[in-house]
Order: sequence, then structure tokens, then C-alpha cells
Amino acid sequence: MSEKTLTNEFSAEKPLWDDALTLCRDMQRGDISSEELMSNIYRRIGAINPYVNAIVNLLDEEAAMELAVLADHVPISDRGPLHGIPLAPKDAIAVKGFPTTRGFAPFAKKIEKEDELLTSRLREAGAIFIGHTNMPEFGLGSNTFNSVFGATRNPYDVTRSAGGSSGGAAVALATKMLPLADGSDMGGSLRNPASFCNVVGFRPSIGRTPRNPGLGWYGRLSTTGPMARSVADSILLMSVMAGPDTRDPLTLPESGEYFLDALAARKIDGSQPLKIAVSPTLGGLPIDQSVLSIIDEAGKMFSKLGAEVIFKDPPLEDAMECFQTQRAVGLRGLGNLLEKTVPNWREFTKDSAIWNVEKGFSLKIEDMIRAEATRTRIFEDISEYFREFDALLLPAAQVPPFDLSQEWISEIAGVKLDTYIDWMSVCCMITVTGLPAISVPGGFTKEGLPVGIQLVGKPNGDLELLKIANAYEAATKHYTRVPELF
Repeated sequence: MSEKTLTNEFSAEKPLWDDALTLCRDMQRGDISSEELMSNIYRRIGAINPYVNAIVNLLDEEAAMELAVLADHVPISDRGPLHGIPLAPKDAIAVKGFPTTRGFAPFAKKIEKEDELLTSRLREAGAIFIGHTNMPEFGLGSNTFNSVFGATRNPYDVTRSAGGSSGGAAVALATKMLPLADGSDMGGSLRNPASFCNVVGFRPSIGRTPRNPGLGWYGRLSTTGPMARSVADSILLMSVMAGPDTRDPLTLPESGEYFLDALAARKIDGSQPLKIAVSPTLGGLPIDQSVLSIIDEAGKMFSKLGAEVIFKDPPLEDAMECFQTQRAVGLRGLGNLLEKTVPNWREFTKDSAIWNVEKGFSLKIEDMIRAEATRTRIFEDISEYFREFDALLLPAAQVPPFDLSQEWISEIAGVKLDTYIDWMSVCCMITVTGLPAISVPGGFTKEGLPVGIQLVGKPNGDLELLKIANAYEAATKHYTRVPELF
């Protein structure tokens, strides 16, 4: 068969849900049984996953059904917000009894003895874990492939990349193999695959969700966040994932339930004026023309809704250099761990990852101090910028989904790029600010490929940002266009 098409015999049973919010309500009430849902999801995984390779480390169906039966015996009064919902955390998140491979062959048989804090929160809410979602090796790179499980394919065109590093999660959502998914984001790992797969990826403010293993304070770039087919479903998952943790020095005080207020979309009218900044190229980055067209349409939509739209680039001078340095600092820590545990780790690792770890090893203390000073200045400048605006609109990825065989984009609009990270600068530079950011479906190219818009909120303005994103989504409904293949 052609890679772009499926066989005529292909069919997948219809999912039992249209949206996760309604599904979770029905599960709590007992209107749908966990056993029924689990059976439906496994049949869909069996039909779809061989074509897209999004879910890995899949639990045996018989064992999953046993867990579902146990969930059905839980009294309705004791059921949590995710009761009986099958989930597959990203393959960087520890789940007791499952391997956490991180896409790295020497870790393939590492069985976890304990849940990570994020996993614990999801489990306490009633979720049932059935596996992991695929990711690139160590989460490095925005094209999901590794030597353990292979490549994840874009459901809108299986010859294209699903993005990354949360590519498996985005594809599982787009094809409705899962109702909800978590992801993580350093330089766009939530936002990029959401853009490529027509789903939502929310990168919250640093400290909103339990911190990832690694650096706790200095130079933190990465955070976990919710992914879903809609903003409303992302808000539901955020209400479970978020909340303070005293072990995190940067933790923020608001509870998870606080974010449920965002289900009421932001009114965009004269009673509540909204001012949107638009930066199509973020100060001169090369952007594919098809992406620019969709950002232009999004700006027009906000104007149509009643917002004041002004084109103004944010002050992000030296942000990419800062990101590259602080990213390399974190990967220096990864390199030190690998040197101790897998001395021959380079034999199993892709060249771009080796380059990034080696960059970390080559850093001088002066480089690290300069990056921290730069990041401090950028935050001061961007905070002043957001005194004028409620949100910033820009691309969530600089290109539409590209050919799966291409590891990374080396040229955009005739501009040559130096490293495997540069094509994601539009996300990396926002990461440096620490501000909340969300990728929301923004439309499609002439070839039918998804393109997301990125919205950035004020400092610690997660709730207001979700409300604005919810309002945009309600007006456009791009998320309702599902992959024709499935």
C-alpha cells in the first residue's frame, strides 16, 4: 500500500467519546463503564497504532481489562475526576511496573518501582495506565523517532513528521486512541507536535506542575503540561496535573481546581477590552509562508471578535543564545549521568544528541553566568511589554509537518540554519521568558496539513491565557477537523 493511504479494508471502531470533559462526567456517573471504554480503546489502538506508532510499552489487554473491572467496582461517591480513563504518559514519565525507556536502547528494560509525582496525581484522580507515548531519544529534537520503537507518523499524512518530543501523545489524541495525554516542553515539545497534529498543547508557567527530574532552580527550561484535542479538555487535565509541591523551589500556590474557571471562555467585547500583540516572525525568524498566512488569519479573527490587534515584536534579544546555553547546561548533567551508568552511551545515541551533550561539557562558568544574566534582563523587558498586552500571537512552529525521513529542518524560506534546534526558535525563545504558552489549532495548508498558532500570556497569567485560547477555539473550531485517514 501507499504510505499516504491505508488499505481499503482499514476500519477502526468509533470512539465512545466526542470530548474528554463529557467522557469523564459519564465515567464518574457510571453512564459508561471502564470495561466498555477500555475495550473500545484497545480495539482502536489495535486498528490504528500499527500505522502511526504512537503508543509504546502497551499493557497486555487482558491485564488492562482487569484494571477496568476493578475501576467499575469503585463506588460512584469515591470516583475521581479521571475515574477509569486509560492514559499512557510520555515515555519520560515513571509509571510503576512499566519501563521508562526515554527512547534510549540501554534503558529499554528499566522497570520502574515507583510512580513519579505527576503519575501519582493522575492515578489518585482515577486514571488507569496502559503504556507510554513515543518520544525521540531523551526528548531531544522535534521529530519523534528512536532506536527502540522507531518513528511516529503524522495521522494527517503518514509520510510526515508528528513533531516532538511529545509526538506520540499528539498522535494518540488526534486519532482518538486516548482521550487525554500529558507532555513536556523545553523548546516546544508540547507546542510543536500540537501544531503538527491539530491538537492543543499547553506549556504552563514554571512551577505550575511538579518539576521534572533534573535542575531544580538555576536555568530551568522544562515543564510538564496537558495535551488534548480541545482547550476545554486541556483545562480538565490541567486541573489534575497542577498544584503546589513544597519540594519544588519554584512551585506556585494555586490549586489545580483553580484552572477550571478557564472553562468559561474570555469575553472579547467592549465590556472586557482585549489587546493582542502579533509577532509573525518574532523579530525576523524565517517562517514558512503557509504558516504566516495562518497567523495573519488568526490576527484577523481576534479583530473580528472585538480585540484590539497590534503588530509589535517582543523584546527577546539574545534569547536563542541564552536558550542554547541553558539547555546545554542541563544536558551536561545528562552526560555526566550517562558517563557513570552507560560508559559507551555514544554508541547508542544519535549525532545531534551527542553534539548537544558535548556542547554542555564544553561550557565555561562565564557562559552560564552570562546566560542567567541575559535571562533575567529578558524577563524584566518582557514583563514591561506585557503591561501593554493581554496576550501575544505568533507561530507555534516555523514550518508545517515535514517529511518523516528528514531528521530536522536545516533551511526555511531560503535561510540556512546552523543547528538541529534553530528551526524551533519560535518556541525556544518564548521558553526563556518562563511565560505560559499554548498551541491551538489554527488552520490547514493547501495540502491539508495542520498548523497551530501559539498564544503567550502575561507572567503567571495561565488562567487568563486559557480563557483567551478557549475563546479563539470556540470561534474557529479548527480542532474538529479530524485526520481523513482514520
